[in-house]
Amino acid sequence: MQVVRGCGHSSGMEQKANIKFCFKLGKTAAETVELMRQVYGDNCLSCAQISRWYARFKSGVEMIGDEARPGRPFSVHNEGHTAKVRKQIQEEHCVTVRMMADEFGVNREMIRQILVEDLGKRKAASWFVPHALSDDQRLLVEIKIS
Repeated sequence: MQVVRGCGHSSGMEQKANIKFCFKLGKTAAETVELMRQVYGDNCLSCAQISRWYARFKSGVEMIGDEARPGRPFSVHNEGHTAKVRKQIQEEHCVTVRMMADEFGVNREMIRQILVEDLGKRKAASWFVPHALSDDQRLLVEIKIS
């Protein structure tokens, strides 16, 4: 079997596909490590990683993609959330970003983006107010700040 040396950076997905290919050919994990080192050189996955992938394939897993990991919750910025935030700040002016994030089950950055980008609010004295204040609103803000 002639091996052509790889060039440049290769993706982990490509290497995992090649590991699976070697597994399907009946190669051992040790043989696969040697072939992978010949092809990928310093960019090769470690022996331990290749052995883990072999164990996964032996257990019947066919997918070469990584499994989902726990981490920061994914949040969706949509009109439903925007409407909830708009209603909340109209009903309760002193509500905080943290309170809304906890109540709606989303992260604080998403609430901040809705307030600033969608609703055109800006932070003034720990609350969000419209960018363009009327004279009455400006007077009200000045009174509350002082």
